[in-house]
Amino acid sequence: MKHLKPHFFTGNKFGILNITWILVIILFLFSVKSTATDPVEPVPDCTWTADNGNGTFTNPLFYEEFSDPDMIRVGDDYYLTGTTMHTMPGLPVLHSKDLVNWELLSYAVERLDMGPEMRLEDGRDFYGQGIWAPCFRYHKDTFYIFSNVNGHGTQIFTSADPKGPWKQRTMNARLHDVTVLFDDDGKIYAVWGYNEVKMVQLTDDLMDVVPGTEHVIVEAGSGAGEGSHIYKINGKYYITNTNYDPLCYQVCLRADKPYGPYEVNVMSAEENFGEGQRMRIFNTRQGPPFDIVKFPENYVGCIPMHQGGIVQVQSGEWWGWSMLDYNSIGRVVGLSPVTWQDGWPYFGLPGNLTRSPRTWIKPNTGFTSEPHAPFDRDDDFSGPKLKNVWQWNHVPVDKKWSLKERKGYLRLHSLPAETFWHARNSLTQRGIGPESFAVTELDLKGLKDGDITGLALLNLPYAWIGVAQKGKVREIQFYNQQEQKTLTVDTKAKKIWFRAYCNFDTDMGKLSYSLDGENFTDLGGEILMPYQLRTFQGVRYALFNYNTGGKDGGYADFNSFRVIEPRCQSLTRPIPYDEVITLNSLADGSVLVNWRNHLRPVEEGSRFANGDLAKFRVLDRGQGRIALQSVATGGFVTVKGLGGMAEVRIEPEDQGEASMFQWTDMLKGDLMLMSLYTNRYLFVDPFANSLCSADARGARPDRKGGACFVWNLAEIEK
Repeated sequence: MKHLKPHFFTGNKFGILNITWILVIILFLFSVKSTATDPVEPVPDCTWTADNGNGTFTNPLFYEEFSDPDMIRVGDDYYLTGTTMHTMPGLPVLHSKDLVNWELLSYAVERLDMGPEMRLEDGRDFYGQGIWAPCFRYHKDTFYIFSNVNGHGTQIFTSADPKGPWKQRTMNARLHDVTVLFDDDGKIYAVWGYNEVKMVQLTDDLMDVVPGTEHVIVEAGSGAGEGSHIYKINGKYYITNTNYDPLCYQVCLRADKPYGPYEVNVMSAEENFGEGQRMRIFNTRQGPPFDIVKFPENYVGCIPMHQGGIVQVQSGEWWGWSMLDYNSIGRVVGLSPVTWQDGWPYFGLPGNLTRSPRTWIKPNTGFTSEPHAPFDRDDDFSGPKLKNVWQWNHVPVDKKWSLKERKGYLRLHSLPAETFWHARNSLTQRGIGPESFAVTELDLKGLKDGDITGLALLNLPYAWIGVAQKGKVREIQFYNQQEQKTLTVDTKAKKIWFRAYCNFDTDMGKLSYSLDGENFTDLGGEILMPYQLRTFQGVRYALFNYNTGGKDGGYADFNSFRVIEPRCQSLTRPIPYDEVITLNSLADGSVLVNWRNHLRPVEEGSRFANGDLAKFRVLDRGQGRIALQSVATGGFVTVKGLGGMAEVRIEPEDQGEASMFQWTDMLKGDLMLMSLYTNRYLFVDPFANSLCSADARGARPDRKGGACFVWNLAEIEK
């Protein structure tokens, strides 16, 4: 069993996980399922990283919201930014050397304070507005970020250093979802629009458009979308953009001249990584309760990769990035190899264009980075500043919060608000998947009459657990906006712990409290977490304190905030090198066997399923790639011809690439095996009693289309 030892845990993040930690994690996962008093067990210090540590990565890059990404390369460095809407600070600037491991350098805007709605004043709000679909560019030693701000025109943020400081200017033009090209003849073009795509030339100072230069470059109905990214490559003009109706996919526009004419070609479609669209709220103005639309199991909707761009790395490889509307976690980023064919860029690999591998070899940039996450989520509030992961819900009131008034605590002074939705100075960070706990410790002695403080799941509908001070009476309260349900528990506690749990595989959450920091009691039951089109964000953890009496109240002292991720690794189980395994189709439970030197699925009760015919040894081929050797004959599972039915054979000798598969962990206990011969996946036609092929393009949202398998260690007869 020595080969089952993971390489990614230890006292540091990426060492060897000993048996003690295995037992701890098992106990922790068991406690997750409890609905009564259940302790939070200690787990290794670990957060999601896409880097598998073996030369491969697994999508998504960040298992948290990062909307409308745009990326640039400057020399040997890569920079990334994205949408932040109403949260402050905004426009994160991330840096990477390998496109997989990123670090946060700065925020381009500390506060977007351009009106009372941005400050949650006068009953107004700015939810779902603000910084949208930024365009990141570098030209003549200056970094530029362009973004339209609702009601306030297009903003330009500039800096000579991506670490900042950044300067903000407001253009005279209003260009929604804009992308900018600094052409090599000195002209500057901007592209924007949905369905009907427009181009205009900008003035040299970028503050306005050149009169008479605005033209429609793609007529409505031509297949173009929105969220454009423009490039000039080998003398041609390319624009990537996305469609969202009736489902999401990405197209590319191509022309010989800036103003066209443009051809339109699909470059990415249907890639959902085995995830389906589950719940959405479209009409956010009527409710609560809100009309939650639930979709059929295999509905992809806006899950597929659909809004992003392309970049060429130092080795000459091309790579693309795009976002996926990943249900309650929000919009996540996927990274894909790009294949050029007939002058068009496609996401995906030869033989499987428009589909992107979930796991693949890291980009060859000439640099390697240790696996790491861009954000530090835990905060004991002992530093001079908040950790960089935190963002305020709207513009904060600086005089009403402090890290200095009580050393080692975040103090939130309450401000008047009728509900949590309009509570000012709510401090948030993005939920992290595929599942996570957020735990905070709270000192209550500073509360005054009318104060409500605690921990929330910021969404629409939202839910929170907290303490309400009513005169001299103190209550633990739970509130679920969708159900309009309030539960109360009397308490005399001066200190309390709150915990939020989110399962982003099921879009369900729970809230609980503890009086000792060890034993937690759930309150309020399961919470539905739909994705909604009001904030356009995923679920966020939020610390809050507000006063329902229409006045400033007391203060709440938060002593710590900790995020626990039971499934923090993109390789959920180590690849079982040199071990013998069995493979069962997730679709119909059939067992893969060596049948007359063909790979064939048989029923579990079949005589072929019991014995060496169903056993395969996993051989390491480097970079997460494996070969499968039949225990019965010693032959190798090999793909022949076009990889169609009956073309997955057991060959006596290893056939190199034809006998190799990319191991793809699907993060829910199943895997896919990508043939390096076809760049498609091993496939079993469910319930067809057929022979295996290697021509599946990807996973179906329910994972039961025939391309996903469950593997188990097999017993070897001595």
